[in-house]
Amino acid sequence: MAAQRILIVGGGFAGLWSALSAARQLDQLGIGQDSIEVLLINRDAFHGIRVRNYEPDLTPLRVPLAAVLAPAGVRWLVGEVGPIDLAARTVTVLAESGPQILAYDRLVFALGSQLLRPKVPGLAEHGFDVDTYGGAFRLAQHLEALAQHPEAPGQFTAVVVGAGLTGIEAACELPARLRAVQERAGLAQPLRVVLVDHNPTVGSDMGDAARPVIEQALAALGVEVSLGVRVDGLDGSSIRFDSGEVLASSTVVWCAGMRASPLTAGCGVATDGLGRLPVDAFLRVEGLRDVFAAGDSANLALGDGHTSVMSCQHGRPMGRFAGHNAVCDLLGLPLLPLRIDWYTTILDLGPWGALYTEGWERHVVATGETAKRTKRLINGERIVPPMSGDRGEILAAAAPVIQRPPPIVPQGSQP
Repeated sequence: MAAQRILIVGGGFAGLWSALSAARQLDQLGIGQDSIEVLLINRDAFHGIRVRNYEPDLTPLRVPLAAVLAPAGVRWLVGEVGPIDLAARTVTVLAESGPQILAYDRLVFALGSQLLRPKVPGLAEHGFDVDTYGGAFRLAQHLEALAQHPEAPGQFTAVVVGAGLTGIEAACELPARLRAVQERAGLAQPLRVVLVDHNPTVGSDMGDAARPVIEQALAALGVEVSLGVRVDGLDGSSIRFDSGEVLASSTVVWCAGMRASPLTAGCGVATDGLGRLPVDAFLRVEGLRDVFAAGDSANLALGDGHTSVMSCQHGRPMGRFAGHNAVCDLLGLPLLPLRIDWYTTILDLGPWGALYTEGWERHVVATGETAKRTKRLINGERIVPPMSGDRGEILAAAAPVIQRPPPIVPQGSQP
């Protein structure tokens, strides 16, 4: 008799932890892969630490799937996920060897989100982003090559479009990155970083207490802010705004808006304004049999009037519970409800430090270097899967539990 299959599509925070949690539960039950197979599909052979793509050093941001999944006994396949046939319970995968149609007994939809790219003239040809590792790598190569170009207006002017959290983090790093390029080449040309948004404030969801901290950091780093404007177009040497202003700039980084994977639209379920699938407390997609969803493509009600956000903070526990529950559902065992009763925001503000807030009201609890130490702890340890190759350690990390809020790292401590 062929093994049953739990199929996870997507290898981001939700997908990776779904696969590992499913493997953990099978291990706890003494069930081998010859009976129930856990198979993860991802577009490449890496788990990306996507939330760090704004950083200048991209070296630690790709975790080989083999290093984590192989010790856990999880299979993986590299390929693009194509049509999902819910009636036939199959997923088409466009692998290097050609299309494959994979059957499943339980499906975990964890294809995440992607940058929203409007049809702004010139954006596709001349815009940069930090949405993917490939995009971040392309931006890094572009910045490094600026010093080789003939001197021109706006050569070292970077415009970041979108003053949400990603845009703020990218903008805060860019002055130092541009300055480093100039110093290596012995140049001293004018340098500008401009953060623009159509909203009247930066960090529009951050609240009145947190916003002055962000504004202070931007000012200290020399990042200019232009609000209440929209982009009309760009051509690689300038950017045009709806106000009529034209700014010379060779670097435009687009950070304006996210949307769930477009494949959610093919599931036949009404999605929310971000394109996310509605899930219940067990991460089952409402209205669908045998399908779970987690991470940026899932909309989970948190029970306090809020819903899950597109972040690894929510994606990781959602993945752990989805994988665990997929196994339990397949075997007719009780499922575990997920309830997340806390929320923090730790915003990286580049060389200035960071901002740590708690609650949906964004109550400020730490700023500057104190918050930065906690941010380093998160980025360098907390969100990185175990790399020891130890099966027990990896499976233990996939337990369906809610981690407590990250600690405020005291002065003098090493994160």
